[in-house]
Amino acid sequence: MRRDGQASRRDLLAGAAAATFLGGVAAAEDAPVNHVVLLGDSVFDNGAYVGGGPDVVAQLRQRLPRGWQASLAARDGGRMEDMPQQLRAMPAGASHLVISVGGNDALAHAGIFEEAAGSVGDALLQVAAVRQDFEAAYRAMLDQAQALGLPVAVCTIYDTAYREPRRTLAVTALAVLNDAITRQAFRRGLPLVDLRLVCDEAADFANPIEPSVQGGGKIARAITTMLAGHDFGRGRAAVYL
Repeated sequence: MRRDGQASRRDLLAGAAAATFLGGVAAAEDAPVNHVVLLGDSVFDNGAYVGGGPDVVAQLRQRLPRGWQASLAARDGGRMEDMPQQLRAMPAGASHLVISVGGNDALAHAGIFEEAAGSVGDALLQVAAVRQDFEAAYRAMLDQAQALGLPVAVCTIYDTAYREPRRTLAVTALAVLNDAITRQAFRRGLPLVDLRLVCDEAADFANPIEPSVQGGGKIARAITTMLAGHDFGRGRAAVYL
């Protein structure tokens, strides 16, 4: 019952924000076109996993009001090292950037679960070393994105749909990396879409690590709510779900 209540409230808030967003933009016939670009990995570029259904960017386009466009620059398999290429390949006229990246960088370190450790402390030090490298790369990536001078929003890495006990291991490890993402967002005053809370049902995943049509729809809704409600000019961080 609690989950249903939370979902109903979330739908109500998202609907109200979208309605306000739609009314405000549609009322101005000569309003300039806003153009949001999605960058990162298959969290956004999930077309190969939805069985012919709408991917994230298609569902986002359906939700955005008149006067807005959405483009996909994210690529399945994308990692932080690929972001400079994605930024260079963005369509002209981009006005807002939404970035979801880091999951594939985390997967590259999955072998840490098989490494021997003499104690829990030793294991935590190994995880801490991965986190340090991850945050350095994420910080550099955000520096490059923000250098364009456009409003930027970022996403956490969502919890996976692996079977237990692998899911618990992954969620625990991802919490350390998500801490790096949230710290960077908060320090820079960026809006944060928390995909851990957006994609919170098994049906949100087409496989253990890719969003389904349902999950993609929830992601598109959260992004629309963020674009509708966030004042990028204030430079204050906020969390959206």
